[in-house]
Amino acid sequence: MLDAIRWDTDLIRRYDLAGPRYTSYPTALQFDDHVGTFDLFHALRDSRKAQRPLSLYVHVPFCANICYYCACNKVITKDRGRALPYLQRLEQEIQLIACHLDPAQTVEQLHFGGGTPTFLSHDELRQLMARLRKSFNLLEDDSGDYGIEIDPREADWSTMGLLRELGFNRVSIGLQDLDPAVQRAVNRLQSLEQTRAVIDAARTLQFRSINIDLIYGLPRQTPDNFARTVDEVIALQPDRLSVFNYAHLPERFMPQRRINSDELPTPAQKLEMLQGTIQQLTAAGYRYIGMDHFALPDDELAIAQEESTLQRNFQGYTTHGHCDLIGLGVSAISQIGDLYCQNSSDLTQYQNALASSQPATHRGLLCNADDRLRRAVIQQLTCHFSLEFARIEHAFNIDFQGYFAELWPQLQSMAADGLIELDNEKISVLPAGRLLVRSVCMVFDAYLGAQNPQRFSRVI
Repeated sequence: MLDAIRWDTDLIRRYDLAGPRYTSYPTALQFDDHVGTFDLFHALRDSRKAQRPLSLYVHVPFCANICYYCACNKVITKDRGRALPYLQRLEQEIQLIACHLDPAQTVEQLHFGGGTPTFLSHDELRQLMARLRKSFNLLEDDSGDYGIEIDPREADWSTMGLLRELGFNRVSIGLQDLDPAVQRAVNRLQSLEQTRAVIDAARTLQFRSINIDLIYGLPRQTPDNFARTVDEVIALQPDRLSVFNYAHLPERFMPQRRINSDELPTPAQKLEMLQGTIQQLTAAGYRYIGMDHFALPDDELAIAQEESTLQRNFQGYTTHGHCDLIGLGVSAISQIGDLYCQNSSDLTQYQNALASSQPATHRGLLCNADDRLRRAVIQQLTCHFSLEFARIEHAFNIDFQGYFAELWPQLQSMAADGLIELDNEKISVLPAGRLLVRSVCMVFDAYLGAQNPQRFSRVI
């Protein structure tokens, strides 16, 4: 089976390195300030001429409470009024970007992330969606993938009803862990009942898909208490699960400094948690999609992987990788053709730029021919665990083995270790290597040698 995984502790210990998650290649660490407004407008013009469909990402940075593990771009505040000036600038950005696109370009995918999008009031959510519908060609027949991240502590039945009314049909629910001691250690007290109520509402209101996020490696977690959390989550029957490895980087993320590092589980315990979770989810019928993601067999991601149409972008695994991704809001990233660009991550700078009727583009990268080639290689490996050289050779007019001749010894070593199968026609990531596919991708990363590995989480 495509989703088969074989646990090999020795292989994991040798290849469990720190490296990128490859939501893009090149990664965001390669972005610089040479990319600006001109590049953005040029890319939008090309998108308009090509009539490419769109994927919109809207970043709402506000949270009422801080979660100590969080590494997202966020603003912690109890003052709900702080959202108003931000929304005013966000609406300006929506208008500014939309006028460079064609109204006929359909929005196949929409995602609200954060922060906590439901920090916004019902009226604010209505107004924001009205502006998006006025400026972009959002689908009206519920056929699009329109998702939103939910904190069950910030949502109730009326909130879920509003979101469904506004056109959302997918929800992603932050859960992380259900054990009260773990929740206290990371300052996120959230009961199973709160989570179940949101899921019950989503099902009753006919949301199409429910995703739950879990994190292993948090303080006070043990293999036993995390297994109980996973059992409870399986009973909720989400369509998808994301099971992330907590990366403790307090030197980079200030909230993590509030975590007592003495309470973190050992590397051996983390491996035991992951191994147990995989066994539990597999026994419950979930398929391993890759890179921490699991889905039921009838989920669109699992079907796309079976049909070799699965793709990956800044929103993770997707069936809409053919769309141009437009990021709106502070720190949001766009991928338009071969252009990556990111808005300022500083709230004041973001708002000031738009107050001057200028995009908030802060940095980015324009892919060259080598970037496009390696991006295609990494995409195939992360989405399908296989790479046929002929497809790459035909698409990029190269001889694969000749182009990557200097990498061949590393690939042969991985093949000898049982991570991959390698011949003159293809690379196949073996069941024992699928948890470590990031390590295989790292071989093809032309930028990795110049990066500080402390900027990345470990593969497992």
